[in-house]
Amino acid sequence: MENKKFKPIIWIGSSLKDLQDCHEAVKDEVGYALYVAQQGEMPSNAKLLKGLPGIIEIKTDYNSDAYRTVYAVKLGKKLYVLHVFKKKSKKGISTPKSDINMIKIRFKIAQNRAREEK
Repeated sequence: MENKKFKPIIWIGSSLKDLQDCHEAVKDEVGYALYVAQQGEMPSNAKLLKGLPGIIEIKTDYNSDAYRTVYAVKLGKKLYVLHVFKKKSKKGISTPKSDINMIKIRFKIAQNRAREEK
């Protein structure tokens, strides 16, 4: 079996606590998806987040609720988890503006951290 190098995970803001507050089934699914991402692969339940290049969204559904975990991988040799939230869109399937704003703010924090680590 090939020994792959895993990208360490950096949790930005309250993202780790937010994930810990989720149901066990959500934590398991997100945990496995992040494990796949750490290996440099795209999790099967993930996609590029529309309008935000280089940011990936893991989609998790549990008990008729939608959960999202958003991370960035193209910032050096680490995987930055930016935001974990229960999706409460008031208009169709789009991600609420407040969550998009949080992702943008935390992405800037992650970019700064990545620069400092070089």
